[in-house]
Amino acid sequence: METCNFTGGSVASFWLVGFPSLQDHQFPLFFIFLIFYLLILSSNVTIIVAVATNPKLHKPMYFFLTNLSILDILLTTITIPRMLAMFLIKAKSVSSKGCFLQMYFFHGLAVTETFLLVVMSYDRYEAVCHPLHYAARMTKQKNLQLAAGAWFSALLVPIQPVVQSSQLTFGKTPKVNHCFCDHLAVVQAACQNTYTTFQSFLGFTISMTVAFGPLLLVVISYTCIMVSVLQIKSKEGRRRTFSTCFSHLVVVITYYFSIALAFLSYRIKMPSDIHILSDMTFAILTPLVNPLIYTLRNRDIKRAVRQLASSKVFSMQKERLRLDQVRSKEIF
Repeated sequence: METCNFTGGSVASFWLVGFPSLQDHQFPLFFIFLIFYLLILSSNVTIIVAVATNPKLHKPMYFFLTNLSILDILLTTITIPRMLAMFLIKAKSVSSKGCFLQMYFFHGLAVTETFLLVVMSYDRYEAVCHPLHYAARMTKQKNLQLAAGAWFSALLVPIQPVVQSSQLTFGKTPKVNHCFCDHLAVVQAACQNTYTTFQSFLGFTISMTVAFGPLLLVVISYTCIMVSVLQIKSKEGRRRTFSTCFSHLVVVITYYFSIALAFLSYRIKMPSDIHILSDMTFAILTPLVNPLIYTLRNRDIKRAVRQLASSKVFSMQKERLRLDQVRSKEIF
């Protein structure tokens, strides 16, 4: 361990180790994560454009889905581009301020996703359990308030842990055993003392609270939804009603599966590469899978994406025809 004569506010930079056992495979890692990032960007942008350009999708459910897509783009943009630079040109050094800013935004946006999933489950609860009052209760103003509340309140959560972790004592160039500045990885890079142990405990406690507290609200919402669905006499009616919630339910399961995997990896003694890979699964899996789930399971989104694709093809053909006509006029 290095001599600990510097605090987080004074240390110039942190050194991101990346995957310790894969130091000789940086180019394959670069291309793998580049493909993931491009898929996340293209699929989420497609959903945003499809919802924005299709008046039939101007509903609360798709408004919150657009928020989720924007969030997934931001969440991965906080981490992956920096990782790509690390893999491609071995840019492993990150400034102290840059590290703590990345830590704040990554954890803040992760909490935002948790809160948005609660808001989306509440929307499905209102749609299924109070269909006659749904339009009156889920107004545009209320939708904006719910979305803004989820974003604003979530971005307040990481402030205390990030500020306190920045006051820890570090060596001259502390090594962070991760691909980005995750809170627990940075705390583990600090000089070991009672306060460091407290910071690890604080970070874990807050993570558990903001992850599984909202999960309880989601479970309550879907319990009420299931009770309402089972009261529908028609089998087809039950199927159609529950299908409106299925995509969101799969997203919730995927999200909490990735969280559980990340938590489990820290509680069990495993190689550091497994710990890092578990965290990367949490950071990348949900943004990658969310658009796929909605485009495959939601008829309205599938229809809107097809219309968007066909309109682009038509516009390209129309533009090509116009250029051909212009060229023919120039020739004659």
